[in-house]
Amino acid sequence: MSILPPVQIQCPKEHPDTEEVRCPSPAFARMHLIKGKDAIDRYLAMHIKGLSKQEAAAYRNSYKKNICIDMLRQGYHKSFAELFTLIEKWNALREASGPGSAIWLQKSLEEQPEKLDQLHFFLTSAEAAQRSEYYEEMYLNQLSLAYCFNKSEDRWLRNYFYEQCYKTAQLIKIDGGRKEAEAHSNMGLVCEEQGQFLKAAEHYEAFYHLTVGRIWKDETGRTLNTLACEHLWRIYTLLADKMLQNKEHQQAIKTLIKAFEMAKEADNKNMEAEAAFCLGLAYHSAGEEDTAILKLNAFLELSKILGDYGGIGRAYEALAQVLVSLGEVDEAITYLEKFLNIARKVQLTHNLVDACTFLGNIYNERGNYSKACEYFDQAFCAANVLADLPLVNETKVYCGIGKAHNMMVKVNSHTGAADHVGIIYLLAWKENRNDMCTDPFTVGQSGTVALPDISTDAKEEEPVIQIS
Repeated sequence: MSILPPVQIQCPKEHPDTEEVRCPSPAFARMHLIKGKDAIDRYLAMHIKGLSKQEAAAYRNSYKKNICIDMLRQGYHKSFAELFTLIEKWNALREASGPGSAIWLQKSLEEQPEKLDQLHFFLTSAEAAQRSEYYEEMYLNQLSLAYCFNKSEDRWLRNYFYEQCYKTAQLIKIDGGRKEAEAHSNMGLVCEEQGQFLKAAEHYEAFYHLTVGRIWKDETGRTLNTLACEHLWRIYTLLADKMLQNKEHQQAIKTLIKAFEMAKEADNKNMEAEAAFCLGLAYHSAGEEDTAILKLNAFLELSKILGDYGGIGRAYEALAQVLVSLGEVDEAITYLEKFLNIARKVQLTHNLVDACTFLGNIYNERGNYSKACEYFDQAFCAANVLADLPLVNETKVYCGIGKAHNMMVKVNSHTGAADHVGIIYLLAWKENRNDMCTDPFTVGQSGTVALPDISTDAKEEEPVIQIS
């Protein structure tokens, strides 16, 4: 279970539509136009006299085989080997996943002519650039292939070509390291996507160091250095969350301080606020409550500057948790009531449930069961509005706990008295079980409770006790 709030893991940026990077028709397009047995027979009937042996073979061969033959004829042996290896890798992945898996139901790579066309064009273009030592052009062709395979089912291909881009970028010496920096960024995103956070952090740190002092910008106008700071803030926060789960509090705090510094360097107030909040939670987990309060107050002030009511509510809730651990319950209740007012004001229903549940638990622990029931009921009503069944069930349990405690106060008072009237009351309640929270001994609307006949004389009139 995550200790820090969830940090969204970013996938690699949106790439251009594959239509924009489609390769032009290959020189041997004529052999690709005729597909299917009927089309072949019709063509042969019309052109049988002028059909060479090579042309006949082209029409009879599979699309993949024609692609491979063309690569070899043009001398692109490396591209042929790479294409063949990728097809074999896809088949191995499919076999390893087994029948019924998602990849098992997909078409194989060799059965998708459009993808084969993309691979043929860009692989041969990259190989030609490599022969001429135009490594930047080679990098761009490999990057275009990564862009082509950005769909979820093709991620393994995209990741493969990002790795190729990373290797090629090391050979480019004329751009001051920009391509290498971009390659580190892409590899970091791939590792982050696969949950390899330490490896991702290494790539992001390399990306950051290559962009320090540079004015390089991406297509949105942001500097690459700012982007590197954002990546590092995110990955440090994810790493710290893992450390907190493993009770490595001091290491987590050091990592979160680095995340906070990256957020400040990026000049992003939202990120800075989140970093301060996570630091506050980490100090609280480590038992350093005074420092936790300082960081949470910093988060509160930043949230107020940003006009983030949700953030303000989270700050009040976190401060209340810290104060409860310090035994300052009355002050914690003050913060929680502020949290509750904000949740109602801006209709943050989830926060409303949290605030009411927290307040209910505090009053329940202090023995004020009627007040606890009131807040638990509010939490239950708010959960019903959300139509969140697990949350509804959870708040229902809290309501049951509060009502049971409230009822037990009255039951225990009669049990503790151990007198004749108390026993009669308990027996009457056991028979009726009416309105346990308000008054477990009230029956009907007449204001009287009919007590059971406990005398040995069957003819004696049943006593009636008036309830004022």
